[in-house]
Amino acid sequence: MKHEMAESAMGGAQSVDRALSLLGLIGRHTADGATLSVLVAQSGLNKATVRRLLLALIRAGLVEQAAGSRAYHLGEEAYLLGLMAQGRHGLLSLAMDSLQRLARDTGDAAFLSVRRGPYSACLHREDGAHPIRTYALMPGAHHPLGVGAGSLAMLAALPDREVDTIIAANADELHQNYPRLKADELRAQVDRTRADGYSVNPGLIFEDSWGLGVALHGPDGRLVGALSLAAIESRMREPRRADMIRALRAEARKIENRLAQGSAPRP
Repeated sequence: MKHEMAESAMGGAQSVDRALSLLGLIGRHTADGATLSVLVAQSGLNKATVRRLLLALIRAGLVEQAAGSRAYHLGEEAYLLGLMAQGRHGLLSLAMDSLQRLARDTGDAAFLSVRRGPYSACLHREDGAHPIRTYALMPGAHHPLGVGAGSLAMLAALPDREVDTIIAANADELHQNYPRLKADELRAQVDRTRADGYSVNPGLIFEDSWGLGVALHGPDGRLVGALSLAAIESRMREPRRADMIRALRAEARKIENRLAQGSAPRP
């Protein structure tokens, strides 16, 4: 009896792990959603298992299926959970006033991103007042590490061996979806970022959408995320770009100091 209960518990835990993995995969396809075939291919599970887990996620409100395309998207309950978690996310709470200050002072969009395995995820976007904006990065969006300014800053902050492993793991996706970011070019960008101390995305993802990024580190030196700014090309020219880099670095130092103190920002 005990053996059967243990096996049942292990099977239940495995189902939960698989369902959460599917939820994460769907979250990486925020624009067009994820089709059943994509989820089967990326999860390594058979079609019947994926269908069963998707139905459970749909019943829980965590996933919904588009009527026309039949693609799967994050559901309303996932959105509500994200909103409830937002205020408690330690890094976001410590970075919020810096994001607001960057957006206010530059007029452009400021972002906080974190690493998720070989990907980066946008935690927050704070828009400035400038009427012409770039929408290349939105909250919840996932990109291969190195794609985008904040994502590139995080990739460059990792050891060489890990950088090579990540680029190799994302090689097919880079080739298919980011033709201007081939593996060799991305490795060269990592080297430039390290030399400069900040990253630059010169419109390689979306034309006329430029970005600047700096990595964020915890008190132990561990990578915890990235701070970035995005704007149209004309607003990234010198000497304005130098001012934006100084502002990014100053706010990054403030966030890292708060992380070291383990306290929320003071007004």
